[in-house]
Amino acid sequence: MRIVLVGPPGAGKGTQAAYLAKNLSIPHISTGDLFRANISQGTALGKQAKAYMDAGNLVPDEVTIAMALDRMAQPDAQKGFLLDGFPRNVSQAVALDEALAADGVTLDAVLDLEVPDEEVVKRIAGRRICRNDSAHVFHETYSPPEREGVCDECGGELYQRDDDSEETVRTRLEVYHTQTEPIIDHYRAQGLVVTISALGTVTDVTKRAMEALQRDRAAQA
Repeated sequence: MRIVLVGPPGAGKGTQAAYLAKNLSIPHISTGDLFRANISQGTALGKQAKAYMDAGNLVPDEVTIAMALDRMAQPDAQKGFLLDGFPRNVSQAVALDEALAADGVTLDAVLDLEVPDEEVVKRIAGRRICRNDSAHVFHETYSPPEREGVCDECGGELYQRDDDSEETVRTRLEVYHTQTEPIIDHYRAQGLVVTISALGTVTDVTKRAMEALQRDRAAQA
């Protein structure tokens, strides 16, 4: 299957992408991984991306698109893939459509993970990280430490990252709604969108997603 995963920050896209890709036996292709791989390997695209990033600028669509298409052309992606973080806007979605059409293939589904804005704010703004070890992560509501502000693992101080502040989260949500969410309507017009609730446990959401994708695939057969 060729799938695009869409959802707001805090929807659990990375976690769900890993589980779904494993269950469907297709590679998980994330924008973050693409940038890291190309930059670490010193590819021409990686050097271009790094130059923009070092200057504090956004990486242009054409560079991101080229990286994604190059990755989808690899042997392990010939029978399918799961895209996470790409396309990020309608221009990228159109470029992806055109590239797939040129290869005589199409997407099978666009899986839309739906989460209310207030739940996103609660999920992200409630996170607390240990200053001694960033792998020690707690949440004020869902997994609070035994002592407020103190890491259960090492006794380190827990703090809120600047990226997790409510103001920053709401700004990220605004960017998502204005730039990325429109691709859902773009793909809905093609009959590709499968929307599920991303509320509940990771296992619940994965099960819900797999069942929805299977139903969609059966309906198209």
